[in-house]
Amino acid sequence: MESNEYIFGLHSVIEAIEAGRDIGKILVKKDLHSEMAVRLHDLARTYRVPMQRVPVEKLNRITRKNHQGAIALLSAVPYYRLEDIVPQLYEDGILPLMLVLDGVTDVRNFGGMARTAECCSVNAIVIPELGSVTVNADAVKTSAGALNYLPVCREPNLYEAVRFLKDNGYSIVAATEKANVNYTMADFTGPVAIVMGAEDCGISPELLKLCDAKVSIPMFGHIGSLNVGVAAAVMMYEAVRQRIQASQEVI
Repeated sequence: MESNEYIFGLHSVIEAIEAGRDIGKILVKKDLHSEMAVRLHDLARTYRVPMQRVPVEKLNRITRKNHQGAIALLSAVPYYRLEDIVPQLYEDGILPLMLVLDGVTDVRNFGGMARTAECCSVNAIVIPELGSVTVNADAVKTSAGALNYLPVCREPNLYEAVRFLKDNGYSIVAATEKANVNYTMADFTGPVAIVMGAEDCGISPELLKLCDAKVSIPMFGHIGSLNVGVAAAVMMYEAVRQRIQASQEVI
């Protein structure tokens, strides 16, 4: 990891939070319980910065310098608030399309999805604070720079974020292997949020229950699933196809 992708040391990390730096995640040594560590924890909670307790060996792999048991992994892009973006899209007269990622942790998968999303005029990607990818320089590079234009909303509770979208008129469409409905049968012509899950466990059951439509992409080979980035691309371009067709029918 490049040195400009992280900050180390308790004082430095605390100062970075208070200065409003875009931090993806804070790694703290498991047995660190000093007064300064408590202050760091309180600040992280106040500023909605994810914190993870890790063995000191993990910190040492990032840097051998005096990290004092704390390292902040910097985000390569600013994070946005969904509550700010949603009303602005309606005010601007934009037909919104969101991509919600539940538990996607692979940086390259995320970057690839962001690249496709930007090409499809997706308005924002929504991720949870915990159990999700950190948007670092590698993600931006894999996205071919798309993450410089595409807002990423990091939400403390993904379930509540999706409920917020529903309450604001979005149809929530989940891509899941458990569904029997073909993905082309979903209606993408209105305000839509496409939900994709992690490759190992898919969309969480709680979130899946909240979705308005559950669809699957047909499989005909020996392998039973697509890479999540490919599956997301199929879903997003179906939305593009339907919207182009709908606009032509109006004309």
